[in-house]
Amino acid sequence: MVRPVHLMLLLTVVLWALNLTVTRYILQHGFQPLAYAVVRYGLASAIFVAIAVLAERTLRIARRDLGLVALAALALYLNQIAFVYALDSTSASTIALLLGATPIFAALIGLALGLERMSRRFWGASVVSFAGVGLVAAGAGEVSATRLGLLLGIVTAATWAGYSVAIAPLMARSSASRISAVVLPLGWVAIAVTGGAQAADQDYGVSAWVWVLLVFATLGPLVLTNVLWFRALHGIGPSRATLIANLQPFVAAVFALVLLSERMTALQVAGGVLIGGGILLARRRQARTIPAAGE
Repeated sequence: MVRPVHLMLLLTVVLWALNLTVTRYILQHGFQPLAYAVVRYGLASAIFVAIAVLAERTLRIARRDLGLVALAALALYLNQIAFVYALDSTSASTIALLLGATPIFAALIGLALGLERMSRRFWGASVVSFAGVGLVAAGAGEVSATRLGLLLGIVTAATWAGYSVAIAPLMARSSASRISAVVLPLGWVAIAVTGGAQAADQDYGVSAWVWVLLVFATLGPLVLTNVLWFRALHGIGPSRATLIANLQPFVAAVFALVLLSERMTALQVAGGVLIGGGILLARRRQARTIPAAGE
């Protein structure tokens, strides 16, 4: 039976998936990468601060969490730099498939920090997923892709995993809106310092359609999904929610193929299947050990 929480989760996946196609389109139609990141995250930061202040009347974070906040902001900064330049130089469908490896990166980071203990099944799943990443990269020669873009796509997946690991403990002690209201502005300051010159040189006389898509990329994949995702986690638990969220790279690839008329090679399709298969293999163990919140 389909519940409202499932619809919220599916909408979240669709919005996340659309973000890659929308961003690729914006970067191909007038916006420079860093200028786009400066404008988008500046707008999102202002929105999250307003939401947190109105809802909670404070942005206070415990002193013991300041290190994690700084780490999360750094990971977010690196993630957005890699993200915009990856999509500026490489097809959205290719980047989408590479992002499918994010859960494996997150588990490896958790292992390195002593937060995770992995079984042989997980290591097998990692090998399968990274073999898939290799096939995606190998098949990129026949599509719109560069070696730097492929590397940045992998960095995007790894830094998003690092961001996710960093904010996980924060979520146990503060609300998602408050954490976003603190972490995003800090990340935006670093983005603005890095991209200030590019933002100043940007010609903002782009088409109205590009501006509409930029607002959508901010309000939908950044702001609305923040609310929907955490409600979904509360409604059906992390194991079920993340399992459904693993559809996002494949949905994103389909959107890019249909809306941007991109091409995908047989090697890339095989790579995407391997990445997804590795994630499912790893999740089989996790689903048995992490009870859903609703159970």
